[in-house]
Amino acid sequence: MTSTATTQLVCLPYAGAGASFYRPWNALAADTLEIVALQLPGRERLIDEEPYRDVHRAVDGLLAELTERLDGNDTRVALFGHSLGAVLAYELAHRLAAEPRVRLAHLFVSGSPEPARGRERHATGLSDEEFLARVAEFAGYHHPALDDPEMREMILPALRADVEMHESYTPSTHLPLDAPLTVIRGEDDDLVTYEDAESWSKVAARDFEHLEVPGGHMYLTDTAPALIRLIASTVL
Repeated sequence: MTSTATTQLVCLPYAGAGASFYRPWNALAADTLEIVALQLPGRERLIDEEPYRDVHRAVDGLLAELTERLDGNDTRVALFGHSLGAVLAYELAHRLAAEPRVRLAHLFVSGSPEPARGRERHATGLSDEEFLARVAEFAGYHHPALDDPEMREMILPALRADVEMHESYTPSTHLPLDAPLTVIRGEDDDLVTYEDAESWSKVAARDFEHLEVPGGHMYLTDTAPALIRLIASTVL
């Protein structure tokens, strides 16, 4: 068990991903951060559970999971979320700001416009082939597991649910978040523009920063060490 002085970095997955995506971050963070990767149902160890299709119900479940894992009272928490994970992290941050056992140190959002600014084009309701093509177009990334029929059958229900959850999302509040907020964008991201990322300034009550990093929408799959260093240097 780490000291309560250690910042716990709570990580929220992008659409279709599970908590294991963040497993390598434990070694990268070493003793600078404690990585707490939350798991959504419908994947990995929770594959038999029905996936969420509503962000607010998902946050209810994620908050319950996180509360069980909090390291005592006065826990210092930062949050990181990419794409769908960004809106999950934003909603969770608002909940944690009202949690007396938590000191909300920072919110990091990545690969997403601000909460009230949704995408014009949707993938929900398309056939499997059209859906996967649209998602690949959105992400600029194709997961090789989707080429395996057996793996695809396992992954697709959670991916569809996540995309529906993201595309139907509306913010629970328009009040500014009373915590420092950093938005991170891959400078070659064709899905989220510079202006989309900058729009997060609307929901920040204080200490807003917008950072551009090398790569496209899924930059974090290749640049985790640099991303961890960036987060650690900001919160420590």
